[in-house]
Amino acid sequence: MTDITAASAASPEVIRTWLTERVAYYLECSPADLDQGAELTEMGLDSVYALNLCGDVEDRFGLVVEPTLAWDHPTIDAITLFLSAELAQ
Repeated sequence: MTDITAASAASPEVIRTWLTERVAYYLECSPADLDQGAELTEMGLDSVYALNLCGDVEDRFGLVVEPTLAWDHPTIDAITLFLSAELAQ
């Protein structure tokens, strides 16, 4: 992965694309196969991968997030909105 600037990191499009790719990686499917409005648990993301995703977010965007991120914001769209707001602060 390439480094991204703080300004571009706050872009919902950049966040959504990255997040979709990470979730697809964990679910071993194509990003095109994911419904960004569906709950991650319904798509098959388990607790281990949800925790890994938190670490990925922290590494990629420099944000410390709660380990309950995927439950507090259960869809790709919801996580995107949350991260966008956090990065805009």
